[in-house]
Amino acid sequence: MKRTPLLHAELSQVIAALGHGDTLLIGDAGMPVPAGPRRIDLALTPGIPSVADVLKTVLQEMQVERAVIASEALQRNGGRLPDWCASLSGPAPQAVSHEELKRLSASAKAVVRTGEFTPYANILLVAGVVF
Repeated sequence: MKRTPLLHAELSQVIAALGHGDTLLIGDAGMPVPAGPRRIDLALTPGIPSVADVLKTVLQEMQVERAVIASEALQRNGGRLPDWCASLSGPAPQAVSHEELKRLSASAKAVVRTGEFTPYANILLVAGVVF
């Protein structure tokens, strides 16, 4: 059995296969999944799992160079990072329009769908290197 917290075999496999600059999108239940990226559907029921829970777990497994969120998520939160971003460390995420984030998701290696029902709770993680 694995020693790291991430037990989902398919998600663990995707993260292990990421190279420098590859992307992974963690999205809310309403985020469209474009044709192309692998779809990993974790949604069980509204709110379960949350983007925050999935992000926290993924960050323990993945080396992240930078992150991208929708500017609309910041606007909905008075210009501050939303609570679901609490586990991020390092530089603040880059903010782009929701439409641009959807465009960027088309080149992601995978899109992880959560049960999150918070509008614009989507984050694109860019893989870094550990050295």
